[in-house]
Amino acid sequence: MSENNPQTLIENNTVEYVPPAERHGKARDLFTLWFSTNIAPLPIVTGAMVVQVFHLDLFWGLLAIALGHMFGGIFIALASAQGPQLGIPQMVQSRGQFGRYGALLIVFFAAIIYVGFFISNIVLSGKSIHGLAPSVPMPAAIIIGAISATAIGVIGYRFIHTLNRIGTWVMGAALFAGFAWIFCGELPADFLTRGAFNAHGFVATLCLGIIWQISFSPYVSDYSRYLPASVGIAKPFWATYLGACLGTILSFSFGAVAVLATPEGTEAMDAVKQATGALGPALMLLFLLNIISHNALNLYGAVLSIVTSIQTFAGTWTPSIPVRVVLSGVILLGCCLTALSASADFVSHFIGLILALLLVLVPWASINLIDFYLIKRGQYDIASIFKADGGIYGRFNMHAIIAYFIGIIVQLPFANTSIYVGPYANYLEGADLSWLAGLLVTCPLYYCLATRGKASIKAASLAEQH
Repeated sequence: MSENNPQTLIENNTVEYVPPAERHGKARDLFTLWFSTNIAPLPIVTGAMVVQVFHLDLFWGLLAIALGHMFGGIFIALASAQGPQLGIPQMVQSRGQFGRYGALLIVFFAAIIYVGFFISNIVLSGKSIHGLAPSVPMPAAIIIGAISATAIGVIGYRFIHTLNRIGTWVMGAALFAGFAWIFCGELPADFLTRGAFNAHGFVATLCLGIIWQISFSPYVSDYSRYLPASVGIAKPFWATYLGACLGTILSFSFGAVAVLATPEGTEAMDAVKQATGALGPALMLLFLLNIISHNALNLYGAVLSIVTSIQTFAGTWTPSIPVRVVLSGVILLGCCLTALSASADFVSHFIGLILALLLVLVPWASINLIDFYLIKRGQYDIASIFKADGGIYGRFNMHAIIAYFIGIIVQLPFANTSIYVGPYANYLEGADLSWLAGLLVTCPLYYCLATRGKASIKAASLAEQH
């Protein structure tokens, strides 16, 4: 049965091309997916950093949050708009830029990011379950959260979209109710004056929003590839842009408002519970459900990345539903064992590592967008992408690989991560400007290299046709 058949519960397709007959859905589904996904504890805690770490006041904090996400949202929206035009996952599309084997490096890093966030989120969901029901032991709570997310991820694309359509209304209403509760209550005297404008805090907040949005780029088109190509570019772009920006801006802002509404130094999620009074327990329960739903995206992406890697060496192999269930089970088991043996500060350390890996995502995102919109203008040879020898794209595309590694290298002096700090990282204290160096170098470099090689690819394409 095809994926667009309402009788189908578990998604049939994995990384293969989705033919026009199996396309379905509306562009507005992308709004609900990315809006609901971003109303969760992690963006709320991150938003609280604007006040607690970067020491901005409410006005400058909210302005920096909005501007950062509005700029960063352009990247996720441009990546999402590729899905309906190509009908393949984002990592598979990278073969058209890096070559069949060249894309494996990007797939490897993407898989690490998916698995890392999956483990971090099952630890967070375990803590939430244990906090709401102390009688449930922490190990059991972690396993419950992991199995719940895995079930959603195995069912796949359609169920993920359905949950987020519901979640948009529920989580959106809950967040607005939280704002109303805080502003209708008695606010501290320093609510508007705690903190002040400072250049490094403003730039750091701006960069945080941009990096947050770019981090979704490796898998955003996985959730738009079933849309009919007739939706064009503009509709999926704006649906994704508005959903991602509004969801994150509201969540970041809620975190900042909550900590300002409570005594200075209050931990972010404790501040949410205190500031929202009787509404707090209901919000905590909804946040838990949203962590589980959002974590299904990480498992889904991890499975697609692993399947892509195997298929690189196994030709046209595509896994059956039982094989995908087994693969998901193996990932689940490994992640649960890691989470159960993790130290108390595992989440903060692992998220630090994952954010450091953004150094490898910025040049990839630059190459991906330049290639799709300026070089090939959306015209890819899908058959070549799935050929064992890479077809017209070959096994390795050195133009992309050279630009990619140079894009990583130029970021290192400005990197400010938990595992590496560059010599110029503290030019603006707390602001990671490495992404800017990556963009400014990788985009023009790849464009120059790719346009030089465009003629040879055209010649190869003509030779393939004859």
